[in-house]
Amino acid sequence: MTRPRRLRYEHVAIDLDGTLIDSRADLAGATNHVLESFGFAPIAPESVYALVGEGARRLVSRALGESHAGLVDEGVARFLAYYADHLLDRTRLYPGVPEALSALAASGAALSVLTNKPVAMSRTILSGLGVATMFCDVIGGDSLPSRKPDPAGLDYLRGLTGTSCERTLLVGDSTVDLATAVAGGTAFCGVGWGLVPAALRAANPERIVDDPRELVDVVIGSVA
Repeated sequence: MTRPRRLRYEHVAIDLDGTLIDSRADLAGATNHVLESFGFAPIAPESVYALVGEGARRLVSRALGESHAGLVDEGVARFLAYYADHLLDRTRLYPGVPEALSALAASGAALSVLTNKPVAMSRTILSGLGVATMFCDVIGGDSLPSRKPDPAGLDYLRGLTGTSCERTLLVGDSTVDLATAVAGGTAFCGVGWGLVPAALRAANPERIVDDPRELVDVVIGSVA
C-alpha cells in the first residue's frame, strides 16, 4: 500500500549564490575588475570563490586584504557598478535546480530567497533566469537593517506565510546559512555543490544533499 504524502516543511527559504545559482565566474570577473582598477594583479578565479559570502563588502575587503583597508569603500562602489552590468554574463542555475523548484512549487510548499546579495540584483538575476515567479519574496543583504547570519530576514519571510519555525527549512551552501537557521530556530539543509562545500561539511550540519532534486524528498515526507 502506498503511503500518503504530506509536506514536512511548508516554507522553504533558499540561499542564492552557491545554492540556486552558479555565479562564480561573474563574481570573479567583478572582483578582478576592482583589483585591476587599483593597479593590482588579478587573482585566480578559484581563489575568489573562497572569498565569497556575507555580501559584496566582505568579498571586496577580503580580496584587497588588510593592508588596503582604506580602499574598501571605493572598491565596493566599483564592484557594484561593474557587477550590475554583468550579472548574467555567465551566471546560470545549477543543474537540477529548475526541476527541483518546479517539483517543490507543485507540492504546495512556499518558496522564498534569502541572500546577502543586494535585493535588486538578486531579483534581476532570478528574473533573467526565468524563475522569479516561483518565489513569494526575496530578501537581500540590503532589505533589512541586518543580514545573515542574523535571522531577521528568515523571520520576515516566515511571517509572510505564517509558517512556524518547525515547518520552515532554510537551504544553503555555507556556514553562514547554517548559523542563520540555528539562530532562527528552523531546520537546515546544506547543499554539496556550493561555493565552499568543504567548510560546510566540516560544520557537520544535520543533512546535506548532493543533487538539487534531493530537496524534494527532504521537503515532502511520508506518513503511515
